Amino acid sequence: MAIPSKLAAFIFIGAPGSGKGTQGKVLGTVPRFFHCACGDVFRSLDTRTALGKKFVYYSSRGELVPDELTVQLWKAQVDNLIESHVYKPDIDFLILDGIPRNVRQAEILQDLLEVHQVFRLSCPNREELATRMRKRALKDNRIDDASDAVIHRRIAAYETETLPILDFYPKEIISWIDATQPPVKVLADIIARITTLPSYGEMVKRMP
Repeated sequence: MAIPSKLAAFIFIGAPGSGKGTQGKVLGTVPRFFHCACGDVFRSLDTRTALGKKFVYYSSRGELVPDELTVQLWKAQVDNLIESHVYKPDIDFLILDGIPRNVRQAEILQDLLEVHQVFRLSCPNREELATRMRKRALKDNRIDDASDAVIHRRIAAYETETLPILDFYPKEIISWIDATQPPVKVLADIIARITTLPSYGEMVKRMP
């Protein structure tokens, strides 16, 4: 398997509660799409490695993990997935959710990714987002995450840190998706856009 110099990727960007994780997960079940959520990378981290110990150093102090280290951790996990043949970069599109989280991470990832489309899952109604986040937190038994203070803080962090990414990528590769629709319609809109891309057509030709 020849590993391309840059990984073909689609990036999902959306406020907490917009459904980007759900959409990424569903799309990742389709052959030739591989979903990689940054949260899953951290959860599966081997804290005995040098990188793992660096992560623990910051997280155990309640500090934000530096952007460079975040990307290093992400790349190490992706390399593992390639080596184990779970993710095949020569024929799979990478679906990214939770990374890049800010413009600095997007800058660092430039050398690693060929971003074919950025999907912005739009849900302007902040109350609806809060309701979705509250339901998810209670369903997952994360009671603390259901508090109004935590919810508003996460939405505010998204707006100040993550939204500016949309100014980093070329406008022609950004697709706005109405995330207030039923999930199946959101997925249909995403797939409809992907199947029009020349890069998708090229990837189809290389499929076994």
